[in-house]
Amino acid sequence: MEYAINYLAVLVAAIASMIIESLWYGPLFGKVWISLMGFTEEKIKEVKAKGMSKTYAVAFLGSLVTAYVLAHFAIRWGAAGVGGAFELAFWIWLGFIVTTMLGSVLWEGKPVKLYILNTVYYLVSFFVMAIILVSWK
Repeated sequence: MEYAINYLAVLVAAIASMIIESLWYGPLFGKVWISLMGFTEEKIKEVKAKGMSKTYAVAFLGSLVTAYVLAHFAIRWGAAGVGGAFELAFWIWLGFIVTTMLGSVLWEGKPVKLYILNTVYYLVSFFVMAIILVSWK
């Protein structure tokens, strides 16, 4: 089966994911996330002083890979419309994110609230990326 990936849609989906992430862990839930992670003001200042450009570059690369793989799943799945995008995002999220990140609670001792905050972010992000990828043929 031959199919074509829309690389511009992949790029836009990755950018959208980064925007959602900056909002999610910034003005929307940033204070909650910092508290649940146990970060201190000193630690935050230390990290910011080192510079965040490499961190953001690697995060963007991760978003690009995620969008690219999601595009493959969307094509193979035959996802269409908002409902198809949500179904695709939900099953990918449930099968790979929810299950994989569960280890942070079970083995790393992270709070359940942090697990929920992080996994719901991925659901929202995957849904937005899937809408872009499915809608932009």
